[in-house]
Amino acid sequence: MSVYLSDSNANRLTQESLMSETAASAASVPSGTVVAESATARGRRARIALRGLQVALALMFGFASALPKLIGHESAVESFDKIGWGGAGMYSIGVLELLGAIALLIPLLSSVAAVSLSALMVGAFITQLAVFDGQYAATPLILIVPLALIAYARRSHNAELLQLIRRRS
Repeated sequence: MSVYLSDSNANRLTQESLMSETAASAASVPSGTVVAESATARGRRARIALRGLQVALALMFGFASALPKLIGHESAVESFDKIGWGGAGMYSIGVLELLGAIALLIPLLSSVAAVSLSALMVGAFITQLAVFDGQYAATPLILIVPLALIAYARRSHNAELLQLIRRRS
């Protein structure tokens, strides 16, 4: 004897078997374990954390690093005299850091800013090793890690920036 199922009965049968498979797999997970979290909630938290990291780095580069150079603080003047770059080098690096800090806060520029600030940190690392005997050489290396994370996470903005530049030229 043959049994013919209508389309609606076949769909219902398929849905019931999928629901029972899902329930069986959920039952096999120990209690207290989160099986799956909403991808949108996790993505939202990741975006907020990344944005917070960008703001923190922008504040650090803007106030802790660029500002002493731009106001000619005696510690910055002394350091750049020891490097041999003098006031011009100090102000140039200060301006680059300030521009990088501002660009970290602009979504379209954040990836490029992170890469640019990473390049400055490579230079700072080499300078720390060569001129200052590695006294604070770890600091630029530590800063490169979150900058690389920002550059990678915001890389989709690079294509948008390139399109904007091409349209303007």
